[in-house]
Amino acid sequence: MRTIKDYLILMLKGMAMGAADVVPGVSGGTIAFITNIYEELIDSINRLNGKAITILFKEGVKPFWQHINGNFFLFLLAGIGISIVSLAKLITHLLATYPVLVWSFFFGLVFASIFFVGKQVSKWNISTALSFVAGAVIAYVVTDLPPMHSPESSWFIFLSGAIAICAMILPGISGSFILLLLGSYETVLNAIKNIEIKTILLFAAGCVVGLLSFSRLLKWMFAHFHNLSVALLSGFLLGSLNKIWPWKETISTRVNSHGEVVPFIQKNISPFATENPQLAAAIALAVTGALLLFLLEKAGNLKKNN
Repeated sequence: MRTIKDYLILMLKGMAMGAADVVPGVSGGTIAFITNIYEELIDSINRLNGKAITILFKEGVKPFWQHINGNFFLFLLAGIGISIVSLAKLITHLLATYPVLVWSFFFGLVFASIFFVGKQVSKWNISTALSFVAGAVIAYVVTDLPPMHSPESSWFIFLSGAIAICAMILPGISGSFILLLLGSYETVLNAIKNIEIKTILLFAAGCVVGLLSFSRLLKWMFAHFHNLSVALLSGFLLGSLNKIWPWKETISTRVNSHGEVVPFIQKNISPFATENPQLAAAIALAVTGALLLFLLEKAGNLKKNN
C-alpha cells in the first residue's frame, strides 16, 4: 500500500520520464526501468481492457480504479505531463545552445544504464548474449536512419503517436527520436508549446492505440522470456548511444517552421577532430549523468527492499 510520500516519489519518477522523452535520443522507458516501475507500468497498462470496462459498469468507479491501478497512473502521468509542458521550451533551447553539453549528460546517463539494466538478467548465456547483440544492432540501425519530412495531415499525426509511444516505453529506443525519423517531432513539440488542441488530441489518440496494443506484447515477453527480454532491452541501450554521441558533424541542414536553419543529417566525429573547449565540461556532465543514474537506481532498490 503506497503512502502519500510514495506517490510524490512516483510523480518525480514521472517527471524524470517526461524530461527524458522530450529529448530526441533518450527514452522515458529507461527511467522507468532503472527506477523499478517498468514492469508495474506494463502490467497496469494491460489492465486497461474489456474486463476493466465491465467492472466499471457493473461494480462502479472505485473497483474500476483499483483494478487499473488508477493512483499509479494518476501520479505517474501527472509527473510526465508537468515535465513535458514545463521543460519543452527549456530543453529545446538547451539543445540549440549547448548541444555537446546536453548530449554528454544524457550519454553518461544511458551508458551507465546498460550495466544497471543488464544486472536484471538472472543468468547470462549464449541466448541472452545473442539477444543483447540483436538489440544493439537493431537500435544502431534505427538511430542511423536519416530523418524524413512528413505530411502534417491528421492521419499521419495519429500514426506518429501510435509508433512513437511504442518506442517511448522501450528502454534505449527514444520516442522523440522516432518522431524525428518520421518528421513529426517539430510538429508535435510546437503543438505542445502553442497548445494546439486538435494536434495534441490526434497525437494522444494515436499514443493510446499504440500503447494498449504494444504493452500486451511486452507483458507476454516478460512473462515467458524475461531474461531474453531484458537482455534485448540492454542491447537497445547500447545501440542507442550512436544517436546521443555528443560530437557530430552536420552533413545537411533544413529550415524549420520558424525560418531557422537547423541540422538535418549529422555524423559522429571524434571529440579531438576539431578544437573542443567544452571537452572537460562534457566529460564532467557525462560523469554526472552516470552518477545520477546510480543514485536513482539505489533509491529504487531501497524502496523495493523496504
